[in-house]
Amino acid sequence: MRVLVTRTLPGNALDRLRERGLEVEVHQGLFLPREELLRKVQGVVGLIPTVEDRVDAEVMDRAGPGLRVIACYSVGVDHVDLEAAKARGIRVTHTPGVLTEATADLTLALLLAVARRLVEGVEHAREGRWQAWHPELLLGLDLGGLTLGIVGMGRIGQAVAQRAQAFGMRVVYHSRTPKPLPYPHLALEALLAQADVVSLHAPLTPETHRLMNRERLFAMKPGGILLNTARGGLVDTEALVEALEGHLFGAGLDVTDPEPLPPGHPLYALKNAVITPHLGSAGRRTRERMAAMAVDNLLAVLEGQEPPNPVV
Repeated sequence: MRVLVTRTLPGNALDRLRERGLEVEVHQGLFLPREELLRKVQGVVGLIPTVEDRVDAEVMDRAGPGLRVIACYSVGVDHVDLEAAKARGIRVTHTPGVLTEATADLTLALLLAVARRLVEGVEHAREGRWQAWHPELLLGLDLGGLTLGIVGMGRIGQAVAQRAQAFGMRVVYHSRTPKPLPYPHLALEALLAQADVVSLHAPLTPETHRLMNRERLFAMKPGGILLNTARGGLVDTEALVEALEGHLFGAGLDVTDPEPLPPGHPLYALKNAVITPHLGSAGRRTRERMAAMAVDNLLAVLEGQEPPNPVV
């Protein structure tokens, strides 16, 4: 039986698949073109894709009737056609919880980078423009006393809230249903009006696609900060460029739409946009644990057991 892994993974979790007698093919390149995915997936019983791989009905059908499990190396599963998988009796799993702390850490790193203009400061020094200390050099925002509005109060949102409180920030949140948490639950419009910083942690669904459209971006407080470590599709990128040209103080983006953001994109020209290449879970220990969870899920299905982290 053959398993396809669409990227090399850190750690030695894949060795457990080989120890069970499975033939494991791991794509070695940085990119896996669509045509190559369709070719390599033929005849597999298990697939471990990343968020870069669009796993739709065509991929499932090309794999054939032997495909039993799609063990996503991610929390989000918007890159998988869940209805197509369910119709074909294919189990889909993910890796929840494991990347909560790492992603929350990166969210705060982006907040600090934007608020205190760290990237601009590094460039200022590196380019030889640091000639003297001055009271008005690269003034940023003090976090203490600011209001953080969290959109999507799941595990990651709650971890971000805890970290923000350590900086003396007030936390409010918006989610589909209120939770028993010590933070005010607000309608989205009220949150945008109150929050100095808006941090996105909602899943990408048809309902949340471009949740932060032009109207909502300009409904944020003037001089506010937008953070997105969830999914790029939550934000209207063209409208964000416009908002950053005068309305917002800045934005910290670990995800973009499109992703990756192509060279020469207008966002790169804006000094108040700090952009990282989807590093939310990029702690070595976190990424190794994600690999172990994906393998656990895949083996459980192939051995006729309920996977630890099912989606469908």
